[in-house]
Amino acid sequence: MSSAKAGPAALEKLRRDVALGNRIIERFGLSNAFGHASARIPGTDTFYFPTRRSPGLARADTLLVLDTEGQVRSGKGEPNSELWIHARIYAARPDVGGVVHAHPPACICLTQIGQPHRVLHNQGGAFHAGVPEFERIGLIRSAELGDLLARRLGAGAAVMMRGHGITTALADLRTAVIAACLLEESAGMQLRMLAAAGGDAGRLRVYSEEEAARVSDQLSPRVVARAWEYYSLAAEKRPLGG
Repeated sequence: MSSAKAGPAALEKLRRDVALGNRIIERFGLSNAFGHASARIPGTDTFYFPTRRSPGLARADTLLVLDTEGQVRSGKGEPNSELWIHARIYAARPDVGGVVHAHPPACICLTQIGQPHRVLHNQGGAFHAGVPEFERIGLIRSAELGDLLARRLGAGAAVMMRGHGITTALADLRTAVIAACLLEESAGMQLRMLAAAGGDAGRLRVYSEEEAARVSDQLSPRVVARAWEYYSLAAEKRPLGG
């Protein structure tokens, strides 16, 4: 975690990003009434977190400030009960500045047919190091469960949660949002390829370790900036629930 504190203008921009990141995951079908994105407040163990409502309704001026012990430090309203996903990942990972928890259908399907994520196209290279699976079903409604999830995530960028969804954790909010979008895109392609192959995973032309490493820069700052521009502008034009 960087020790540098952000000024008022930077914090206001971060609040806008958090609200927009939440709307992106709803507008692009990663979540609907549930799900949430957060961002660490630089130089602290606190983070911006939306109130208990659809991520598609998130607003910069209604965000809460929570700490890694799950306490609401400022703001009005009730946080989502799965705040512990965010709180305990921030506690365990000082390098993480943004966390997204969503329920993307293709990712959930992969967990329930026993298929791990595989790198099958260029954007999937963002996850060349692998995506672990958190096998315990149910919601993450305690610090203890949050710690278990954080341990399963380890030092990685993402974890799949069986029958539940995904969580991404990266250096900043924008990267965490784009990672969630890319992971669902990749999982969707994997399902389509499996269907085309008659369910035979052995027929999939999985990228080798060398090939996957060659396209492992899919979450680089330049790529994220371009993807964020697209997703943020498109999300503002898409209707809630669209």
